[in-house]
Amino acid sequence: MRALLLSGFLATVCSLLGTRVAVGWFARRGFGQPIRQDGPRTHHVKRGTPTMGGLVILLSATAAYLAATILTGRWPSASAWLLMLLFLGCGVVGFLDDFIKVYTQNNQGLSSRAKMAGQTLVALVFGVLATQFFADERGVRPASQYLSTTHDWGIKLPLVVVLLVIWFLVTATSNGANLTDGADGLLAGSSALIFGAYTIVNIWQNNQLCDSTRPNVVESQCYQVRDPLDLAIFAAAIAAACVGFLWWNAKPARIIMGDVGSLALGGALAGLAIMSRTELLMAVIAGLFVLETLSVLLQMISFKVTKRLTGTGRRIFRIAPIHHHFEHLGWDEVNVVIRFWVIAGVFVALGLGIFYATWLT
Repeated sequence: MRALLLSGFLATVCSLLGTRVAVGWFARRGFGQPIRQDGPRTHHVKRGTPTMGGLVILLSATAAYLAATILTGRWPSASAWLLMLLFLGCGVVGFLDDFIKVYTQNNQGLSSRAKMAGQTLVALVFGVLATQFFADERGVRPASQYLSTTHDWGIKLPLVVVLLVIWFLVTATSNGANLTDGADGLLAGSSALIFGAYTIVNIWQNNQLCDSTRPNVVESQCYQVRDPLDLAIFAAAIAAACVGFLWWNAKPARIIMGDVGSLALGGALAGLAIMSRTELLMAVIAGLFVLETLSVLLQMISFKVTKRLTGTGRRIFRIAPIHHHFEHLGWDEVNVVIRFWVIAGVFVALGLGIFYATWLT
């Protein structure tokens, strides 16, 4: 528990101070954000705002986790190293995308094919390592070959199928986080809630770990997972780093997170879900990301289908992702962000409720 509190404290301080330094550093070097031309008109004033602030979240969370773990006399576990692989690996893909945007002053960045290739490589390396290696003394590996909601269930899946599931989770979650990052403070605030929820999930799993010597552990309801305490410490560091970053990212944003932050956060979220055996529950806890992604998919499907049937493409929303739709309706950006934080909080509360209720049954 000391490591968890220390990790959160260090991540908050490092992110809060580090983001302030990054604002000036990126501004002096002209690392300004290009803005999509079809976006809300109120966003055009953000052109030139320093971007790639997500680097501070990556560095603060990782350094805080490592420092807190080592200072409390422990050593990072295999699960933590694998989570770090996803966190930093997806961050590298996002950094390349951001750098190209800044260098060319064009909002395109990496091609969708190149971005997908990078995410796929990171996901598959993680998948193979997590499912095939690093078994602990109980024989439990960081990831299993079963589907799970709060516990593993069903039949053991072939490795190829498991890798496809992991690939889908990593790419879908990182892209979902990326779509959510479109308004000042929206992704940072909602991510703090979501990673805070996974901190609670992993603390609970650590307290109810199978083969534990704790007297309160119910063997019929215990969690067959590896290194839940380390995952809780890392999740707390990421949540705290998002809070520190939010101080400077709230409207009017002094710095923008960029793809380096959004892709990294999505990748880390997928890793936490996979290694805590809560893949399907993640769709509830991170329901805001799902909602944002669905709005884009529905927009694309509606346009293509109506164009094929009538010759004129029709859209469901004025613009996607859905938070931009409400800005086009005239909602102030601050109102959109706060209300979407509320939505994120409702999903988080519902997910934690399902997690706890499942343990009671």
